[in-house]
Formats: sequence, structure tokens, C-alpha cells
Amino acid sequence: MSEISKAYDPSEVESTWYQRWMDAGAFRGEADPEKAPFCITIPPPNVTGVLHMGHLMNNAIQDIYTRRARQQGKAAVWVPGTDHAGIATQSRVEKELRKEGKTRHDLGREKFIERASEWRDDHRNIILDQLKKLGASCDWDRTVHTLDDDYSHAVLTAFVKLFQSGKIYRGQRMVNWCPVSLTALSDEEVIMKPQSGLLYKMRYEVAERPGEFVEISTTRPETIMGDTGVAIHPEDDRYKHLHGLHAVRPFPQANIPFVLDEYVDREFGTGVLKVTPAHDRADWDIGQRHGLEAIDVLTPDGKVNCPECPDLHGKDRFEARKLAAKKLEELGLLVESESYENNVGFSERADVPIEPRLSDQWWLKYPKVAEAKAAVAEGKIKFYPERWAKTYDYWLENIQDWCISRQLWWGHRIPVWYRKGIDRAALTEEDLRDPSKVHVSVEGPSDPENWDQEEDVLDTWASSWLWPFGVFGWEGGLESEEEKKKRAAELAFWHPTSLLVTGPDIIFFWVARMIMAGLEFMDEIPFEAVYFTGLIRDEKGRKMSKSLGNSPDALELISRFGADGLRLGLLMIAPKGQDILFSEERVQQGRNFCNKLWNACRFRQMSGEQTASAHLPGLIEKLDSSYFDADDHAILGRLCQTLDKTDDLMSRYELTAACQELYAFFWTDFCDWYVEVSKSKLQDEKLKANCLAIQDICLRQVLLMLHPIIPFITEQLWHDLGFADKSKGEFDSIENYGPGTGVELRKQLSGNGIELDESAIATIDAIREFVSQARAQKAQYNLATKKDSIFYLEASESGTAALNANKDKLLKLVGAKEIELKSGVEDAPAVVTPLGTLYLDLASAVDPEAEKARLNKELQQLEKAIRGAEAKLGNENFTGRAPAEVVAGVRETLEGNIQKKAELERLLKGLG
Repeated sequence: MSEISKAYDPSEVESTWYQRWMDAGAFRGEADPEKAPFCITIPPPNVTGVLHMGHLMNNAIQDIYTRRARQQGKAAVWVPGTDHAGIATQSRVEKELRKEGKTRHDLGREKFIERASEWRDDHRNIILDQLKKLGASCDWDRTVHTLDDDYSHAVLTAFVKLFQSGKIYRGQRMVNWCPVSLTALSDEEVIMKPQSGLLYKMRYEVAERPGEFVEISTTRPETIMGDTGVAIHPEDDRYKHLHGLHAVRPFPQANIPFVLDEYVDREFGTGVLKVTPAHDRADWDIGQRHGLEAIDVLTPDGKVNCPECPDLHGKDRFEARKLAAKKLEELGLLVESESYENNVGFSERADVPIEPRLSDQWWLKYPKVAEAKAAVAEGKIKFYPERWAKTYDYWLENIQDWCISRQLWWGHRIPVWYRKGIDRAALTEEDLRDPSKVHVSVEGPSDPENWDQEEDVLDTWASSWLWPFGVFGWEGGLESEEEKKKRAAELAFWHPTSLLVTGPDIIFFWVARMIMAGLEFMDEIPFEAVYFTGLIRDEKGRKMSKSLGNSPDALELISRFGADGLRLGLLMIAPKGQDILFSEERVQQGRNFCNKLWNACRFRQMSGEQTASAHLPGLIEKLDSSYFDADDHAILGRLCQTLDKTDDLMSRYELTAACQELYAFFWTDFCDWYVEVSKSKLQDEKLKANCLAIQDICLRQVLLMLHPIIPFITEQLWHDLGFADKSKGEFDSIENYGPGTGVELRKQLSGNGIELDESAIATIDAIREFVSQARAQKAQYNLATKKDSIFYLEASESGTAALNANKDKLLKLVGAKEIELKSGVEDAPAVVTPLGTLYLDLASAVDPEAEKARLNKELQQLEKAIRGAEAKLGNENFTGRAPAEVVAGVRETLEGNIQKKAELERLLKGLG
């Protein structure tokens, strides 16, 4: 126990306690069969990342529930880790190489991987070290990286198992292609953005009828060279005469068939569609139905590949678009161009428009789709908020095969080898299953000199979808038999995990895929609950971004507000699943609360008679019910309510409501009321010990309830107030204790002969409201600091009893010389309180002449306003022409002013 300093310094408290926790191994998770398990696996941040506001919120929530589980006596573990971030990391490293005038191809694959690994090693711990500043209580000895050897072994094992079961195949299909990263992307890695462009209307001549043209609209004239058909609806009477004929593609010139396809919307544009099978998904499908050739006219990096059109060949796609339109105009084939708004797919990472591209890729038929749907629908996995279950279900209803290959070097290289000299492009699905032609295994072929490994790597998400069980060594394959048994036991203990905290933006990328992976490889769900956080926006509702300059530095905020203040401040404005409007002023509330907590504990310490018990029974034994008054009963009753309500809210992941409940109890019930009314008791030796014991019980339980939310300051004050059990040695953490429930506290109090008066809460609430109303009345007349005001109370029977029982306390709290029971009071400002109607004797409180002068001036202003409003309402030009809501507003203001006038006249009469 040490003296609580006058000023709260979060940086000193936080640096001291984090190191003490680490030294004591306080975050280590042990698989103890005598305890219930609680497990969270961190959503692995990219190794390229630094701590931002989203990380702050997400990890604070994970930390809260992990610490709460420890308090509940569970075996708790929070597993940290990082993701290798395939595209992002490779892009960063290639950017560094460009500064040196090099490309990855100059280094070669092996040297490039070495360079990327060095970059990874330099950066992988940055964000994890930053999380420690937040107070993250991860078991750091368990830190996993998705390219660690044993985790990689698990990733490759999963591929092999899925390939062997026929769920993985290779095929040529239309993919989303990033011309900057030069890799395929999944649909979930494509962000749709509204774009302004041009819609070109052009003419194609009918080959068999020279001089006859059909009009076609397109946004992409740069792909004309890849047109191999023109589609019309078979029942469109306008074009029935074209059935079986051909159109003339303008460049390079060729006859291409009119094809009849019901996909064409007869009502859109001219009802004629140019078909470019290699560069549009819908066109590919039409081409497949009609046997049209797919001509790829763009290179992987988005340049035109058409030597037959030398004026376009080698040009960037966007430059080629303008040149192609000009070429159409020169040929007399451009009818018009007009502004056009449409949604364009962008690469999430490179932030450039993607290209639909025909490509040979590896694909996965998603496993356990029906079971994954049922797991959420039947409540085996609970979503918080529940509304995200509909989004999840909709995606699974419309699920498409997953393109799992990426044309990168950084990542898990696909464990497939081809016999040297074999034509890969000619391989059939049957050939892929022929071990003499294709080898698939984790270890690779025994004669590697005769084989070439697949160049592609797996999509990053195809590694992180194994995260809930991969982090515990599932199919690690690199350990000894003894280690395997140990890991198997750990996996069985911790899996399924208890909670996943993530954003709804990756419900498809990650959440759904992890559920399917768990069901496929573990035959059980991967987690029991998913908490979806909201998006943090600025005060104007805009998404935070570097470009807008509205994304604050998370570490700088921790430095200014303290980790505890920032955690509480964020949670106070973050209702479950809703977007958060961030402002520093609102977060300041968290820091102010920490100051209030510090000062209240310091006041308790300075009051003497320090507690020496970490255990509630030892504190309860100090209570003497014969000294209890209504305030004592009420504060303990309210504490019981807060314990129960907070526990219920936390269990339902209503974190903001739980924080607000704790805030209200501590700030308003305890500090603003109980501590204030206790000050007189502390001067009475008979009452002092009982009063301090009640304060100790309240502070102990408050610290315990608050600890998961603001861990640093609560740990410090736990020790400073002497709640730590010295018999347990130097370090007895607050996390060794839980707050329990209100039901349990009432039972313990009852066991010591203390039966709480349930009516006391209502009684004290009424008295508090009375004091609040009286103070407000004084403030209205600038009497807030005046101590000799006189009040009259026209009270009910219960109000009379309450006044008589608490008069001395009320006089002091209100700041009054007298509160006299009196009826029939006239011409005095009045307010209705729970104890009755309260009148302020203005004549005794103010200078009558000065007050009359003030009121008369206010009366004159009101009368002028009333005359003006009456004149307006009597003017037919105003009432007849002004909007109805304006007229109603003037009438409402007039009625209010008339009432104020009557009140002022009554007050003036009372002043004589």
C-alpha cells in the first residue's frame, strides 16, 4: 500500500503496471482441465500495419473480455499474431526495390523472398508492440505469424486435403485482375466505386447489307478488337431480319456473327450488345453459350495487345479508350458520346480499376456451406448484433467458387509440382489427378530434379481461414511426437474458441470462411460468438482516412489521454455494432472519469482507517446495521443493482451501456451524493467506521467492475487502497478477483445481519431530485453560492416525513437557511419536486428593489415581443402567405411569452 499521489499520471501508471504484468506472467494462458476455457484469437493485423483507431476499438474489446474471463476464474488465453499480407507486403518491398532501380525479377524468386522476409522481420512486431501500449493482455509467448513454418505446414496440408477430396481444381475462368499487382483478386477484394465517364454510341455495319448499320452503346471502345459477336434478343422484332447475319467489326476489320441470346435487355439502349468474351463476365457467358472465340486484347499490366492496330498497340487502356473513340469518329462510326455515371470495380489494395480477365487459376468449391449456414441459423454461433446474420446468410446463398491462387511470390507457394517438359496449358482435370504428371503434397516429390513447382501462391485469406485452430498447432507437422500430443491436448482444450471480435466488412473474406474451415477440418464450429464492431468515423460522419487528414494518431491519443481514458472514452460512444462518431472532446470524458476515480480513492485513503482485506466478507464484517441510514441502504442497494445490470449487459456484449451504467453509479450515486453526504458522518466517531466500510465495499466492487475496461488505473488503486492480499506475496493482481453479482452481495450482507431496505433507493432518489430542483431554482436567480436562502415546502405526508428526517442534510446540500413547511404560498417562484411544491422566498434572498428592476426590464422586453407577434398574427398578408409551420411557430412563441409575462407579474407582486 502506498500513498496515492495528488495528480494522476497515466504514463507512469501504465508503463509500471504493464511491465509488472509481463514479469509476473499474468497473461499466460494455461490449459487447466479444472477450469472452464475462454479463448480469443486476435484477428491478425497485417505486418505492414500500424495501430489505427479501428485496431484500438477492436483490441480493447478483446482485452476486456479476456480480462473479465480471468476475473471469472476461467482459464483464459488471448492468442496474438500477424498476417503475412501477400499483396500489401510484396507491394511495399517492390516499392523499395524501385527506389534502387530494380524489380523483383532482377533479384529472382529466392532472393526476393529473402528480401521480403527481412522487411517482414523488421516490421512484424511494430503493431504488436503498439498494442501493448493499449494494455493488450495477450499471451505473447504464443505469437503466431501466418508464414511461420508450422502454420505454413497447416496451410499446405489443408490444400492437399481439399485437392484430394476434389474440392480444389484448376480451370480457365473470368477473374478480377489487378493490372498493378498483376494478380487475380477475389470478388471480396474488389471495391465498387461510383465513377464518371463517357457512354459511346457507335455503328456496326451489317456485313450482308452494306449501308445498313446497327447502333451499339459501350463504355469500353478500347476492347473493340476483342469483339467476336453481336448479341440481340431472339424475340426483338426490330432485329429479326438480322438473324443468321454478321456485323462488321471496325478494327481490326472482321465479320462477326449476330447471336440470339435472352440475356440482352431489349429496353436498355438500342437492345444490341457487343460481345467481348475475354473482357467481360456476362460476355464470357454469352460466348460460351454460342461458341464465340475469346480474344484477349489487353496485357496483364493493362496495355493494348493488338499488333493489327498499331495506333493502339502498347497503349495504356485509358489512353487507348480515347484513341479508339477518335478512330471510330474518323471512320464515321461514332454516333455520339455522353456523360455516364456507373460503378466500377477497384482493387482494394492497389486502388486502380480491375480488369475482368480470362485466366487459368486454382479454384476451391467451398466445403460445408449448408452446415455453415445452419451453424448461425440454429444459434450454435451467435452474431452480435444479430442483423449481420442476414448478410452472412445472403452471401452463402449466392456463393461462388473461390479463386485461391495469386500471381505473387510472397505467400504460401501452392504445393503442386508438374513433371518437367509437360505442357501445363494442355493439362485436363484428369491429368491433374495423374501422379505421373502432377505431384501434390506438402513435402514435395522425392526426385525434385524432375519436377517444376507451381509459381502461384495462395490467396492470403486461404491461410488465415485456418486461424482459430491453426494457431494451436493443427497439422503443424514439425514437432516431435511428444510436442504433437501436447499440442493436440491444447487444441482440444481451447477449440472452439469463445469469441471473435471483428468488423462486418470482412464477414465474407474471413468470418464465413473460418466457419466453413472449422466444420471441414475440425468437424466443429471455430468460435461460439462473433462481435461485430462499428466503423469509426469523424464528427461529420466521414470514414477516417489519411487523404482526408481526419484519422488521429492512435499512439498520440494514448499519450494525451492515457490508455485507460482512451479505452473508456471510445467505449462510451460506441453502441454495439453502430458506427462511432469520434471526437477528442467526447473521448476526454474517459480521461475525466479516470481523474474522478483517482481523486475519490485518494479522498478515501486520506480519510484513514485503511482496509486490510482483499475479500468482501472481511469488509462486510466491519458493518454495523444499527448505524445505517437511508443513504447507506440506498448506496448498497444501488451497488447491487449495478453489479447485476453490468454483468447482464457485458454478457450480451452491450459494452457501451455497461460503461454508462458504471459511469452513472460511480460519478452520480457514489461521488456526487454518497461521498458528499458522508462527510458529516466522518466527523462522528460512532458513524465513521461504518461509513468508511461502506465506501470500501463500493470502491472495491467498482474497481473490480471497471478493471477489464480500464485495467491500469484500477490495478494501481487496488494496491494503493490495500485491497491486495499480502499473504499471496508481492503481486496479488486485481484479476484474481471478480465483482460477483448483486444477488451474491445481498446474500453476504444478509448473512451478517444486514437486510437492505428496498424502499431506501426511491427515498434517496426523491431527496436527490429535491436538492437538484432547489439548486436549479437558486441558479435561475443567480443565488447558487448564497447560503442563506429561505424555501417553503407545500408537502405531502411522505414529503413532510422525508423533510423532517433529512432536514439538516438538505439545508447543507441545498445551501439554505431554512426550508419551512408551509401551504398557501403565493407570488413566489415555485417548482414541483418529489417531496412537494417548493417555493423560493425571493424577498429574503435578493435585494427587492434590484430584483424588481431586473424583472421589470425583462417584462418590458416580453411585452414588446408579444405586441410584435400579435401584430403579425393579425396581418392577413402574413397568415395567408407565410408557410403554415412559420405561422404556427409565431403562435407558439406568443403563447409561451404570455405565460412568462404572467409569471413575471406574479413574482413582482410577491416582491411588493
